[in-house]
Amino acid sequence: MKGRRKVISYRWSLQAQFELEASRRLAKRSNKGAHRFLDAALVFGRDFEPTGRLAGGSRKPHVEEHRNTLTKLDVVEHSVRNPNLWALLTQTIEIVIGAGQLLIAEWARIDGPRGEGDKAGVDLEIEELLRQQLLEIFNCDFWGEETGHSLTGHSWCWVVDPNDGTSDFLNGLKGSALSVGLLHEQMPVLGVVFAPITVEGSPDCIAWAEGLEKVIRNGQPVPSKLSTKTLSSNELVMVSAAAISKPDINADLCKPAGFVAMPSIAYRLAKVAAGDGVCGVSLYPVSAHDVVAGHALLRGAGGVLLDERAQTITYVTEANMQIVSRRCFGGSASACRILVAREWNRIFTDASS
Repeated sequence: MKGRRKVISYRWSLQAQFELEASRRLAKRSNKGAHRFLDAALVFGRDFEPTGRLAGGSRKPHVEEHRNTLTKLDVVEHSVRNPNLWALLTQTIEIVIGAGQLLIAEWARIDGPRGEGDKAGVDLEIEELLRQQLLEIFNCDFWGEETGHSLTGHSWCWVVDPNDGTSDFLNGLKGSALSVGLLHEQMPVLGVVFAPITVEGSPDCIAWAEGLEKVIRNGQPVPSKLSTKTLSSNELVMVSAAAISKPDINADLCKPAGFVAMPSIAYRLAKVAAGDGVCGVSLYPVSAHDVVAGHALLRGAGGVLLDERAQTITYVTEANMQIVSRRCFGGSASACRILVAREWNRIFTDASS
């Protein structure tokens, strides 16, 4: 199986490289050509023949509906003061999906991913690629987990985690994610979270930018209903992968909702924003790179991101960016406030499971 995955991953890598070059060439030719690439980039992971679609052939009628949702997504030069967020989102999705192929290839290595603990060699490789390409499309401040930060006081700032959930990734768990967010005046206004390797078996890309009415998942708009969701028996709370070792305590803390144990707080928040749950939780300190993209997605879905005091998480100072909260709860406002008040210390003090 690993050998087969490697062949598939290599094919994906070549496809991503082709698409990146094709998009650049098409952008120079015409906006119409750029839109043809958008069709392919936003439904990446679905069955499509890239050269045919880039030539104008459409095998997915629903792409036309999505194109109408993202009206006027022209590939443009972005003003330092006033970037076109919708166009910037399109380009960011393209870049993140392309960089995600490095994670797929790493997962498919015959001898397993390189690294130990919470450090994987591929993380730096991914962030270096993201940093270069993101600053090419919009040059502003940058905050990265692996390559450090450059904060000059610019009103815009990229915030990047190349592989949120590294430890679980190295331990063979699926669900780690690339997380790219953009702050404007300390407010998350764009987010892309891409999980290339999932339990479900297909890549999952969840994105939003200010101005869009709905969060976009794998090229399709999804209903934004977090503002009306409650903590109920037909909902799920997304908690860390470690929760599987203490199922009874986690079930009690999340009730009446069920819980799902999974890696990556970025992906937990993204899945909640896309409608898979009512709240995503981290019981450990998080930095800006862990949550900015997910915070943007929650905003797009009508949700909130709260700290351990039930206060909205902010990104005002450099120290604040290092540790934005000791715990975080993102999703439906009513559900988050209920969950914040519960005795989560039991996870660490109760010896029973």
